[in-house]
Amino acid sequence: MKVISIKQFVGVILLVTILMLCSSVGTFKHNPDFIGDKSNSNNSLVSAIPVSNNLYISNGKDESVQATNGSKDSQLLLKIAGVPVKKGSIKVLNNFKVIPGGQSIGIKMNSKGLLIVGFHEIVTQSGKISPGEKAGLKKGDIITHINNSKVENMEDLTPFIVSAGNDGKPLNLNLIRDGKKITSRLIPVKDSNEDSYRIGLYIRDRAAGIGTLTFIHPESMKYGALGHVISDMDTRKPIVVEDGFIVRSSVTSINKGLNGNPGEKLARFSNETNALGNVEINSPFGVFGSLSDSFDRNEYNKAIPITLSHQVKVGKAKILTVVDDEKIEEFDVEIISTVPQKFPATKGIVLKITDPRLLKKTGGIIQGMSGSPIIQNGKLIGAVTHVFVNDPTSGYGVHIEWMLNEAGINIYDSKGVQEKAS
Repeated sequence: MKVISIKQFVGVILLVTILMLCSSVGTFKHNPDFIGDKSNSNNSLVSAIPVSNNLYISNGKDESVQATNGSKDSQLLLKIAGVPVKKGSIKVLNNFKVIPGGQSIGIKMNSKGLLIVGFHEIVTQSGKISPGEKAGLKKGDIITHINNSKVENMEDLTPFIVSAGNDGKPLNLNLIRDGKKITSRLIPVKDSNEDSYRIGLYIRDRAAGIGTLTFIHPESMKYGALGHVISDMDTRKPIVVEDGFIVRSSVTSINKGLNGNPGEKLARFSNETNALGNVEINSPFGVFGSLSDSFDRNEYNKAIPITLSHQVKVGKAKILTVVDDEKIEEFDVEIISTVPQKFPATKGIVLKITDPRLLKKTGGIIQGMSGSPIIQNGKLIGAVTHVFVNDPTSGYGVHIEWMLNEAGINIYDSKGVQEKAS
């Protein structure tokens, strides 16, 4: 009988544990660990690109990924504690290409229900009270139904409050809290100052802001933008999108970035009658949907190949972005490091702005630049997503492979096949 080493035995135990975890949760969960987009005083979102520590699925002490490049297929071998556990062949679809973005776009989204962003006290004859807090509601809860009727905007809420106040009956709320459905009962109280019934909640039902388009898939007309999730500033929770749309955006001025104070693009954009496409997904990998109109792209209208995460190289690259009006320009950057991720994860690329023109204009990476496509050797490798707060010349990017995956676009001829390694 063959005797295995202690190292191999430990590796097998680790493998069994991982397989058990995968079967229970369905997939590996990535902790994005970011603040997300922020809101201004008009409840509009601006594309924020903050930086904080992050967790990767990457090469570590007990895990290594070996890749054999230079051929049509990429052979991947995963080892845990030195024991080969997965071998597969990944091949990008023949002639798979996407059109790189770079356009500044306006993004408007409607939340899936009413997002609770805060509480306030109502002055009553019995003293000050916050009915929302008394009912056990929390910041980040989403009200989807009241008395079994769907609510989509703040205008839907008023008739229920008036009726419940006059009848002396509670409101039966259906909520989503951290992805789970719950119920609650809330009793409106009369505001002595205004002689009207109130519930003591600050609520937001929509968001708007600017960002940058990353890619267009010419066959399906699906697009991806931003490269990171849009989150509410007050709750720091991702906005659960009901629907939305994107429009053309024109950059009017630039607030230059400084150490400790990221800059931003200031822009104006058109209304929904000029929508270029819808918004279907708001996820850690960006905003996604389908286009209903074509773009006047000029010299950047050509579709180009993509590069998988393990094929990205340290070295020179370029980004496409807008810093004046609607003009897409090409700027030099340097890829400082890249993580050959085997599973979808954000912040897989660290890049540095090296172009003197862009540094003079913006100081580096600024808010509104999220989603700017990164191109290396004529191939799309990812998108700019975050800036280092204490070094605005540098920041993170996400691999294009994961953005395309999130958009539901198949880039593989065949999936990696799990095999028992000998």
